[in-house]
Amino acid sequence: MYDKDTIYVIGDAQTSVNNPITQQYSAFFIGLVVDTTNHKIVDAGCASTIPLTSEFVRSIFTGQSILSFEQVAGEIRRRYHGSSQKALIVAFKDALKKYKQVLNTREDCETDTPRTG
Repeated sequence: MYDKDTIYVIGDAQTSVNNPITQQYSAFFIGLVVDTTNHKIVDAGCASTIPLTSEFVRSIFTGQSILSFEQVAGEIRRRYHGSSQKALIVAFKDALKKYKQVLNTREDCETDTPRTG
């Protein structure tokens, strides 16, 4: 279903104690499928108690560059008015951090030369 150049990253964040997501999952998290050739988010999902929430979050993220944090965070602030708005932004920032770690690890692996013995 997903191209071989895609990777899956999860970002998580804490939400308020009275948030239904916290009561169900203990934390808020977002999963992103990202095409590493162009950094575009090709699919997204999140912890939610209502399927519509996850579908709406998917519409915000799909097609965006994961590297465009401020642009995506602004879109979240403009469009998502649920109680998990801040947690969604924090989870996205965490996913971006993990994505950059994956890219750095890949670059390190590609520059390593195999030892011959």
